[in-house]
Amino acid sequence: MGGLEMLGTAAVGEDELAEMLAAHHDWSGPVTVEQVEVAEVPYGLDALTTAQRHVVRGRARTPDGPRPFRLFVKVVQAFTRSPLYRTVPVDLREMAADSVPWRSEPLAYASDLADRLPPGLTMPRAVAVRELDEESSAIWLEELEIREVRWDRACDEAAALALGRLAGSPRVAERSRFDGEGWSLRTYLEGRMTHQILPILRDEALWSHPLVAGSFDDPLRTRLLAVADRVAALTEEALALPHTPAHGDACPNNLLTVDGVDGFVLIDYGFWMPMPVGADLGQLLVGEVQIGRASAEDLAERDEVLLSAYARGLRAEGHEVDDAVLRRSHAVHMVLMTGLSSVPWEHLAAPPSTALERIARDRAAVARFCLDRLDATGAHPAAGVTMGA
Repeated sequence: MGGLEMLGTAAVGEDELAEMLAAHHDWSGPVTVEQVEVAEVPYGLDALTTAQRHVVRGRARTPDGPRPFRLFVKVVQAFTRSPLYRTVPVDLREMAADSVPWRSEPLAYASDLADRLPPGLTMPRAVAVRELDEESSAIWLEELEIREVRWDRACDEAAALALGRLAGSPRVAERSRFDGEGWSLRTYLEGRMTHQILPILRDEALWSHPLVAGSFDDPLRTRLLAVADRVAALTEEALALPHTPAHGDACPNNLLTVDGVDGFVLIDYGFWMPMPVGADLGQLLVGEVQIGRASAEDLAERDEVLLSAYARGLRAEGHEVDDAVLRRSHAVHMVLMTGLSSVPWEHLAAPPSTALERIARDRAAVARFCLDRLDATGAHPAAGVTMGA
């Protein structure tokens, strides 16, 4: 615990904090901060664009008496400032910097998106959004009372329904992109796919590593490499499919349950942009599997639940998409963004363990599932595209 100075570049004085609170809560008359404490929020996952997270709690005196406040402060920054940026080869750094969006999140919180989200979704209310310099911003949000839940089929269905309504909402569509033209699947193809994923997949040493060889058998390797040879065509196919508003990382970790709030509180808007319809279903389905928090044993059954609920959400907003188009769009997007990067190469230097073997088995199951879905779908005439050759 410490004072406001713990916020580093995002620090404000007590008078400025009082002004922020008064404006947010519409408190009239003089407001003063009587007591304030700041604490860092630990986070167990690597983040490309998040510099820091803190909670700011205290008490303010208002004309109507003392009022407690609880705030969450998140500083987002350009990838060039992340320690991970230094791990990128020098000749690829400019491309890498351009391929990681970061401005969308502060712009989303500074907008009226919260008033446009469909039933089943809300987002934290911003107390303030402050640009710190050309490559970083501080986002001040009301701290949420998060309730831990066991994610189950009911959560799957409710989240997919809400995300379908998000994708189909005309009001959300008016705020479907905040950061100019920004990132696209072609950016991903020309960046991470070309310079990281494809070279790794084509490296013979990868497939002989015990962690990989134990789960990714020769038939799976052959199928992955065959799709790797088609990524340019699949990317163009995906870009030609109908695009709708998408969160971009709608994993359970970003769909919070909060006491007193119906539905989910959606957080982390770094990849908020139009994407091929159904794109948000991929991370909803396998986001927890990828990081070892869930099993891959029931992917097919869960996916059917998600697709059905998502389609109902689209229809509830008056947005009709042919089922074959939705399934193909989901399949193409998921194989590009998840299937081809399922091999657990980030764990190859770690000591062998039962936990890593389980992650590798589940990752292989994810890869097979993505390939199976791709094989089972074909471009619908309404999409105006043909299957990648």
